[in-house]
Amino acid sequence: MCGRYAASSRPDDLVEEFEIEADRTGEPARSVLASPQSPPPGTPDYNVAPTKQAPVVLTRAPRSGEDEDGGGPVRQLRLLTWGLVPSWAKDIKVGLRMINARAETLLDKPAFAKAAAARRCLVPADGWYEWQASPTVTDRKGKPRKQPFFVRRADGKPMALAGVYEFWRDPALPPDDPDAWLTTYAIVTQAAEPGLDRIHDRQPLVLDPEQWAGWLDPAQTDLDMVREQLQPGAPGRFEAWPIGAAVGSIRNNGPQLLEPVGRDQLEGVVDPTTGEIIGGSP
Repeated sequence: MCGRYAASSRPDDLVEEFEIEADRTGEPARSVLASPQSPPPGTPDYNVAPTKQAPVVLTRAPRSGEDEDGGGPVRQLRLLTWGLVPSWAKDIKVGLRMINARAETLLDKPAFAKAAAARRCLVPADGWYEWQASPTVTDRKGKPRKQPFFVRRADGKPMALAGVYEFWRDPALPPDDPDAWLTTYAIVTQAAEPGLDRIHDRQPLVLDPEQWAGWLDPAQTDLDMVREQLQPGAPGRFEAWPIGAAVGSIRNNGPQLLEPVGRDQLEGVVDPTTGEIIGGSP
């Protein structure tokens, strides 16, 4: 997974789709960006990139001062920064490169293991972007030409990417400073299923609705159960099509990024369904 996805649902829609008990997207959250995020966090974003804040679903006991009764775990919607910073990191630059966590090693890698055991989350998305390297056509630098694709669920159900999240405490700030804590996430990836592997060899781990509660449950610390949820889902759940090059710049945004391009505009592109090479044959 190259590190871009689309997330156009507003918090009100996500509250309904994911049965959210507490919408915390309106609360201040530390950002790592030097300039204001565009579009603003929590609004439709068709080009979510690393270091941006995006809505994430997690289940956690309320913090002191929050108004839920009972103190038990609550399913929340929060704005987190994409790029996991481990709690032991000396600075945020170390972790912001960790945008993806491989399912095959999630429970073993020091950066992700503790989060995988108790801090799992869901990342709502319309779908993700991937770039296919052409087997037949090169660019002006002599490298394989890359064609962007958009991939989404074919059944129209809400897409939930498996993720893990972590808290990082800034030692340079006092504990009561609103920016003392940074909360970040990584998306879990797996080997691409047949068909999608013609686009790229990796894909996000997409969980079906019946898996959400178990994945989010912070009391579920049985690593064998977690490992079972990391297994690939049934193939054939997704559809993909080639799109324009505009998605390559994070300055570009909007639903037009998802529009398919015609066959006459393709050069050396492999059809993920049939394996046919479209345009630019050797």
